[in-house]
Amino acid sequence: MNNNDQPSIHGQWSSRLAFVMAATGSAVGLGNIWKFPYITGENGGSAFVLFYVLCVATLGIPLMMAEVMLGRRGKRTPINAMRALAAETGTSQHWQFIGWSGTLAGVLILSYYSVIGGWTIGYIFHAANGHFSDLSGKGASTLFGDFVGDPWVQIGWHTVFMLITMSIVARGVRHGLEKAVTYLMPALVVLLLVVLGYAMTTGYFMKGLAFLFTPDFSHFSGTSALTALGHAFFTLSLGMGAIMIYGSYVPQKISIAGTSVAIAVADTMVALIAGMAIFPIVFANALEPGAGPSLIFETIPVAFGHMAGGTLFGTLFFVLLLIAAWTSSISLVEPAVTMMIENLNMTRHRAAFWTGLVTWLLGLGTTFSFNVWADVEVLGLTFFEHLDFLTSNLMLPIGGICIALFAGWAMSKHVSRAELNMNSDVGYALWHALIRVIAPIAVSIVLLHAVGAF
Repeated sequence: MNNNDQPSIHGQWSSRLAFVMAATGSAVGLGNIWKFPYITGENGGSAFVLFYVLCVATLGIPLMMAEVMLGRRGKRTPINAMRALAAETGTSQHWQFIGWSGTLAGVLILSYYSVIGGWTIGYIFHAANGHFSDLSGKGASTLFGDFVGDPWVQIGWHTVFMLITMSIVARGVRHGLEKAVTYLMPALVVLLLVVLGYAMTTGYFMKGLAFLFTPDFSHFSGTSALTALGHAFFTLSLGMGAIMIYGSYVPQKISIAGTSVAIAVADTMVALIAGMAIFPIVFANALEPGAGPSLIFETIPVAFGHMAGGTLFGTLFFVLLLIAAWTSSISLVEPAVTMMIENLNMTRHRAAFWTGLVTWLLGLGTTFSFNVWADVEVLGLTFFEHLDFLTSNLMLPIGGICIALFAGWAMSKHVSRAELNMNSDVGYALWHALIRVIAPIAVSIVLLHAVGAF
């Protein structure tokens, strides 16, 4: 396989900006707006944020560069790209595991991500209809419990979310993925800034900034450090094939290092702005910043229910969440769709239909985990909890370790340096050291901690 500028058979991004927006859309998801604020609250705020940003810089960016590089070098779906790269480097075909694991992880994650995305659609209507008005904490819990407790409602919103996701993917790179993020990403930023603007009027904006940005290590622990390390890795969509397949659409003239930095900075900025928007609202309503996963669906509706203009801003907030979910969901399923096109000779529309149907069927298990199967547990976990643990705690870290090892050890320095197109000797040497040694060790620590070894 020679290194030329022949595009992927599935298409190519029209510009560097298109790739940055698409990859940022993949990285910016519910994790930034839903998860980042509550794990920041749980781990003491500012010290956690500082360590998280450090982890993005030293671990996330080098791994993203490696995954984009493998995608562009292979110019195929992750499975076939790793098959070709293994042949090129004269190493074992077992490296295909990276592609298979990432592709499967994307489908599994989307199967439950779609259900959570469906919740955001439902909550848009709850907010718009004034259901948050004067809502108490108990009332918010009841509202959420009744909402997820109805399997037919869950199936309905899950179906709507999947239909829109797959209709975008079916249209291809230029007319589907690129066009979608061209509209969705600016809309997401505008809505986030609107909510941020409201947060500035609460009288607690400076307290929110202090919580986020004034270093305080009194509530920071070893577990907090591992949480920050893990979130830095997962928030960038690494190890699930999404960045690799997006990388395969990147023209040769585009700098991988520069775009990876831009994507990581944009992703981190969205997470920080989300924190700046959410914590003043939390403090203004005397709510608990470390409320956990319920912060968005139970705590925040109470805040919107007691504020002036709460119906409007509550609706805008959940529209924002929905857009973040969509920009991530289209990237999660893209590796599986392209795999079916390449290996089964399907049209993109047909591949999108079958992949979407399988993902939708898997998602039913998650919808039932909150109602009719709520008491059905295997080894103490529900169907949804097993999927979440398998993907987030096992498949993604293992995939990340393998990407780092292949890029750092199997690929020659000559090939990786040419593909990355880095002019700085020091910059390349630093990347090579991080990807060869630091990244595998750091991600292994996260993996061992996640499975309870530490």
